Amino acid sequence: MQILHFDIKPHNILLDENFTPKISDFGLAKLYPTKGSIASLTAARGTIGYMAPELFYKNIGRVSHKVDVYSFGMLLLEIAGKRKNLNALAENLSQVYYPFWVYDQLSSGKLIIEDSSEEENILARKMIITGLWCIQMQPSNRPSMNKVLDMLEGDLKSLKLPPRPVLYPVESMTIDEGESSSTSSEVK
Repeated sequence: MQILHFDIKPHNILLDENFTPKISDFGLAKLYPTKGSIASLTAARGTIGYMAPELFYKNIGRVSHKVDVYSFGMLLLEIAGKRKNLNALAENLSQVYYPFWVYDQLSSGKLIIEDSSEEENILARKMIITGLWCIQMQPSNRPSMNKVLDMLEGDLKSLKLPPRPVLYPVESMTIDEGESSSTSSEVK
């Protein structure tokens, strides 16, 4: 059996006396078998902003361990960028939804995390690229958690930028399917 947490977010990550992170608050968690990797739910679970799209849009894919990969990706983006994933006071949509803004900055080569050393900027870039892979609309395009660890521990130069994140399933249909499937096979 595996645990689907359904609520990975900053408030549910605690640090012990050695600053080792521990996941807490298993109130929404659900056990599911590893062989039958699909979970059945009667209602969406989690916190808005961290919930995987398949919890809202049933035509994207079935609920699986990839919901926690999505939430972890949003957490990585927040940590790396030192900001929340939504900014309601922003002037345009690319600033409102942090993954849009950070993707645009990273792809144009303008992304620099302020008040950070070069080493911290490299780590932040790895976290951002990994986080962007984790928040792909289609669960099948998200990496496994083992691959996420490999990406975070690996070299920045080996990471490729994923397709630009989307907010709605209709947006993801405009992506060239050939590009999407070839890109997704690289991260599985």
